[in-house]
Amino acid sequence: MTGTGPIAVTSSPLRPGWPEVLVGLALGAAVVLLLVVAPDTVSADPVVWGLILAAAAGVAGLIGFGGAVLTRRRPLQAFAIRRTSGRWILLGIVFGIVAFVLKGLVNTVVSAVAGALEDPQGSYYDAAGGGLLPLVLTFLFLAVLTPIGEEFLFRGVITNALLRYGPLVGVVGSSIIFALFHGINLALPSAFVVGLVAAEVMRRSGSIWPAVIVHSVNNLALPILAIVLRATGAE
Repeated sequence: MTGTGPIAVTSSPLRPGWPEVLVGLALGAAVVLLLVVAPDTVSADPVVWGLILAAAAGVAGLIGFGGAVLTRRRPLQAFAIRRTSGRWILLGIVFGIVAFVLKGLVNTVVSAVAGALEDPQGSYYDAAGGGLLPLVLTFLFLAVLTPIGEEFLFRGVITNALLRYGPLVGVVGSSIIFALFHGINLALPSAFVVGLVAAEVMRRSGSIWPAVIVHSVNNLALPILAIVLRATGAE
């Protein structure tokens, strides 16, 4: 298997299937639903609430992934959790930048057509602006926890499961699910673009880690922007 071919698990009988997909999504959605009924005393503090939201996607992804793995106890290799090459690490960085640029262009077009959409990521800036510790935690949640959690669930489980129906269904189908998981707001087109790039990188590399890097590089822009705004005193 070369680095440019489809991932090995697409032909393996041990790849994840619909049971893993359903369990993973159900558990991940359950964590997200908890935020809907979050106590007002928590959501009223913008810094605490921003930190909770920044960590929620990663936690939901890891819980969903854990449930998927335990469903039929597939080996981790079936979810593309395997070592990768230095070349794919570098390509992950490059494609992370590509994803960031593409999602900016797509968001511009969507905003021009559909008008102003709610940006759920605004709470992240509240968290990052709450001092040094909240800033560091926001950085870690968005650049480390969220990429690992979401990639393990949406690419490791869902993309791998759908790839049995071909690359188009696997990459595009899982990206649609990933986008819808973010809700009907400005994050939806962004998530779709990042999902497409991450899924294709994983498919071609055969490993989840380049996809995690794509996601991490894309997410780094938020805490970095918060640092810049904080340093310049801008609102």
